[in-house]
Amino acid sequence: MMARATLWVVAAMLIVASTAAGQTNVQRFERRLEQIEQEQRLAARTEVPAEQRARVEYGGYHSFNFFVIDDIDQKAHILRQNTLTGFARVNLDGVHEFYFRGHMTYNDWDEDDSVDNKFGGHGDDWVEPTLDRGWYRFDLARSVEVREGREIDGNFMLQSGRQLVHWANGLTLSWEIDGAQITVSRGDLSLQTVAGVTRNSTTDIDSSRPGFSGDTSRGIFGGMLVWDASPRHKLFIYGLMQRDYNDDEVLFVDVAGTPGDRSDDLTTKFDYDSFYIGLGSKGAIGDRVVYGVELVYEGGEGLSNSFVPSTLAPVLQTHEDINAFAADVRLDYLFTDANRTRVSAEMVIATGDTDRLSTSTTFAGNKSGTDDHAFNAFGRINTGLAFNPDVSNLLMLRIGASMFPLP
Repeated sequence: MMARATLWVVAAMLIVASTAAGQTNVQRFERRLEQIEQEQRLAARTEVPAEQRARVEYGGYHSFNFFVIDDIDQKAHILRQNTLTGFARVNLDGVHEFYFRGHMTYNDWDEDDSVDNKFGGHGDDWVEPTLDRGWYRFDLARSVEVREGREIDGNFMLQSGRQLVHWANGLTLSWEIDGAQITVSRGDLSLQTVAGVTRNSTTDIDSSRPGFSGDTSRGIFGGMLVWDASPRHKLFIYGLMQRDYNDDEVLFVDVAGTPGDRSDDLTTKFDYDSFYIGLGSKGAIGDRVVYGVELVYEGGEGLSNSFVPSTLAPVLQTHEDINAFAADVRLDYLFTDANRTRVSAEMVIATGDTDRLSTSTTFAGNKSGTDDHAFNAFGRINTGLAFNPDVSNLLMLRIGASMFPLP
């Protein structure tokens, strides 16, 4: 009886061991299947034509704007503006990516309301089609992963074409350029570089220059070193150089009231070459606070004002040194509700120049023989809807809140 009981126990143990071994084999087999499926998803199937491996997105949208513009005589000008935008994106294996976006606009003024008519413009008219984005991106790490099935410690990424370049927190640079960005990374360090010229139709920072709203050419060159100090904090330091290619422009202002005779006009030339050295950090403090800090020094040189403000007498323009500073500090507190409520605060400080009549222009700008202390850069900072000043000669504190009413 005892031997029979022992036999049953041994048999049960064998069954359990066999079952456990079978379960282990099944689990191992399933894990292997999952691994194979993942490898197949990641690997580029080179035997399949490229057009069948590509992910293609395309679309478009229409926007309508209505403006009522009061001129200096308090006459209202009504403009209806229709814009059609189209875009397309092609991604091949996550390695190569192409993106294009363009738009065309029709301006519809009320009768005799066109502001352009005063200056010989066309009034109601189509604005020529514009390509505002058109770039190619290459990802080396992804290429090695899909071609060879292995990971590399670091990466090389190239993005070339017409693109928006937004550096750090956006205090110094957030402009559209025709050029290239290259990012090389290894471990916790990455080096970002940029080289190119501004998109020609960009609105310039110097509104006194002829053609500032549609004929701008400035070279942008720089590098930024970024350190991922921790999963929540990124530290950065950068150097950026800007070169003014609009130095062939000349502004003539008739102050003597003799149209056609430029011998007594105020003549202003333009040349503003600057460089920027910045540092800062961005990241999160705890689970709910997001922060960003950016400090910038601006140097270089630019042409001085062309007249004496008190008498309007012309003076010889001279190249003067730029010596300016700016800082941006922002904090966001994130609530955990479904509406994603956020409370934000931001402080912006930018130096100005006491002898300037205008903080960002050459005409009525810096006085000859003095350093220019007005900070002028090419960034975009949220300075509000109602005020929205240039980040120059400015001390600003902004407090706000946002939420999504329909989660």
